Amino acid sequence: MVKRIIYFSLVLMFVFLGIYSSILLVSKGIVILPAAANNFYFGFYALGGLIGLIVGLLLVPWIIRGSIKGISAIEQFIQRTPTNDLFMGSVGLIFGLIIANLLGSMLSFLGTPGYIIRVLGTVLLGYLGMSIGIKKREEILNFLGGITKFGKEKAFRSESKHNYKLLDTSVIIDGRISDLCDSGFIEGILLVPAFVLEELRHIADSSDTLKRNRGRRGLDILNKMMKDPSITIQIYENVKGLEGQSEVDTKLVKLGQKLGAKIMTNDYNLNKVAELHGVKVLNVNELANAVKSVVLPGEEMIVQVVKEGKESGQGIGYLEDGTMIVLDGGRKLIGQTIGVMVTSVLQTAAGRMIFAKPRSSDSVDLDNDQYSHEVNLFG
Repeated sequence: MVKRIIYFSLVLMFVFLGIYSSILLVSKGIVILPAAANNFYFGFYALGGLIGLIVGLLLVPWIIRGSIKGISAIEQFIQRTPTNDLFMGSVGLIFGLIIANLLGSMLSFLGTPGYIIRVLGTVLLGYLGMSIGIKKREEILNFLGGITKFGKEKAFRSESKHNYKLLDTSVIIDGRISDLCDSGFIEGILLVPAFVLEELRHIADSSDTLKRNRGRRGLDILNKMMKDPSITIQIYENVKGLEGQSEVDTKLVKLGQKLGAKIMTNDYNLNKVAELHGVKVLNVNELANAVKSVVLPGEEMIVQVVKEGKESGQGIGYLEDGTMIVLDGGRKLIGQTIGVMVTSVLQTAAGRMIFAKPRSSDSVDLDNDQYSHEVNLFG
């Protein structure tokens, strides 16, 4: 409906423009009509309106399509441009135009040359003010007191480095970060870089069902955290200087160095790369392993043997927190819930592994070729 109103309004404008042009041609004497015949005048004006109507019907669709494309391009540019750049660029443009207007009024006595200089000076000073406003935004905001929210990056550097944490895609999809924030163990501001959000969107749009579900789960968790007033989380859009990096992990490490922030991730490789670059990492998997209950050799527990182990004669069970228990001689006990005694505990990068054997009352006779020690698990 709005598009139709705009269409007919533009066509009507062309009609009036055609009538006005015909009146102007007659009044200027460019077109001479018989003075005694008023019908010639009305006919000529009607002809001008008809020509305007035809021109409008031909040009208005092109004008509307071009305007829509132009508006879409401007919207995309504004969305890609950080908010602080838009703000400071606008402020610089306003100051540039004010200075150009003051200087232009001084050149009015020159006539046409002064008018040309005034137009060129307005364009030049407007662009110069906008450019300076964008490039010197941090220094300007810092000079004004650094209390505005658009001085984010400067404020990040001036505050304690321990208060800001960058979220990786893996830790968002994992979902435990939301529970950690609810528990109050995660403090400070959580930052989600724009390129992490873009990667999450690509995963959610994947043709692979598993990836698509994981991506959508990550977006749902992120939306939940954004709506929670007790969690301070922001989308960080100012990623200038990182355009040359193609990998998200590399961008995260560079941004962590730039802001002095920690990276929260579940990615083992990103963990190691970040440490090599001097960026601190908070690994949720390591936290989960750290809070698991401590088990000492000689302790007894109840375990259900669920499957066969890697080595001959071994059985595998799990604790409630997911810790794997390797049970010597447990192959014949698959499906049973038995009492076991811990023999040793092995901490690996992937998690904690407990080796145990059936208690004497629950033990079974094992052939010598079926018995294997926990060391055999690793060859």
